[in-house]
Amino acid sequence: MPLDTFDKPTLLQRVMPLLRGFDMPLLALIAVLMGIGLVAMYSSGYDFAHRFDDHLRNLLLALGILFIVAQVPPQRLMAMSAPLYAIGVALLIAVALFGITKKGAQRWINIGVVVQPSELMKIAMPLMLAWWFQHREGQLRALDFGVAVLLLALPVGLIMKQPDLGTSLLVLAAGLSVIFFAGLPWKLVLPPVVLGAIGIALLVAFEPQLCAQDVNWPLLHDYQQQRVCTLLDPSRDPLGKGFHIIQGMIAIGSGGFWGKGFMSGTQTHLEFIPERTTDFIFAAFSEEFGLAGNLVLITCFLLLVWRGLAIALRATTLFSRLVAGAVATIFFAYAFVNMGMVSGLLPVVGVPLPFVSYGGTAAVTLGFALGVLLSIARAQRQEPEGLPAPL
Repeated sequence: MPLDTFDKPTLLQRVMPLLRGFDMPLLALIAVLMGIGLVAMYSSGYDFAHRFDDHLRNLLLALGILFIVAQVPPQRLMAMSAPLYAIGVALLIAVALFGITKKGAQRWINIGVVVQPSELMKIAMPLMLAWWFQHREGQLRALDFGVAVLLLALPVGLIMKQPDLGTSLLVLAAGLSVIFFAGLPWKLVLPPVVLGAIGIALLVAFEPQLCAQDVNWPLLHDYQQQRVCTLLDPSRDPLGKGFHIIQGMIAIGSGGFWGKGFMSGTQTHLEFIPERTTDFIFAAFSEEFGLAGNLVLITCFLLLVWRGLAIALRATTLFSRLVAGAVATIFFAYAFVNMGMVSGLLPVVGVPLPFVSYGGTAAVTLGFALGVLLSIARAQRQEPEGLPAPL
């Protein structure tokens, strides 16, 4: 028998060097979330032709992008920040001028392939703001925060104009998290929070008058106003605009503590839950796996966010700290908004549940974001000073 037979490396031995320096707890959380997503998709989308296969393909694509981006050092990512932001804003302006309109929204543009530039801004926005604050480190003034707000307001305004409230909120959350982590004074943070709380309280108190027919709200489109009013009182149109929220809450409540069991959700399989493989997949998952399954899912998201913040805490540059914190915030915002709107706590804004909802664009965007986070974690482990890795 040839001696080289014993020297031939196994597949595991070939793969392990490629994973050297990766944050294994973070990878484990990603794997669990993707596994939950596949189980939920198999059940909720079994009667959709190829929906499960397409979701598996999207997750594998996200993993591929994650792996590629994780190989890029944070310094290279920082150099790419301004160009990515400029390309994203240019594409958003192009969308506003001659974009493709579908279902009343002008969100896409054909550049050889049809793309949605607003998705790019979910990553380009925090990278750009982190780049800005990195270059202003040690000499931050109030004017620098003002410039950061303008950099954030431009793409958010363009995205809201499309209109796309869900994506604009996610971009806004990612950008505001960078500005906050950069050291925004609390005296500037608290007033908007207090005003927002007062506004919500007044909205709830005066809902009958504000949501009366022929009452128009400034700054919001009619359909956005209707979503807020439907959230406050879904029974006002139970077979129309309130149908999504009502059926989602029924499915979540009917699951009880342990759920009805895999493939046994009646609300799901009798097609009472609209968009059950995309925005409302959390309702389908809740019905079949109950509160126990929800606690597992929510714990996974909280651990992922905690892991991102732990990586941010150990980062050795301001740019890395801000970007890692923004990625953690992005995942929190995705999960919080999706679960909140399905549960009737927030308006329906079309935000998917990361790696659980069907959607290739969201999978690619989130895979890129986690690749950035893994790149930052790898850089920490490769520091010559030998700083300890995050726990």
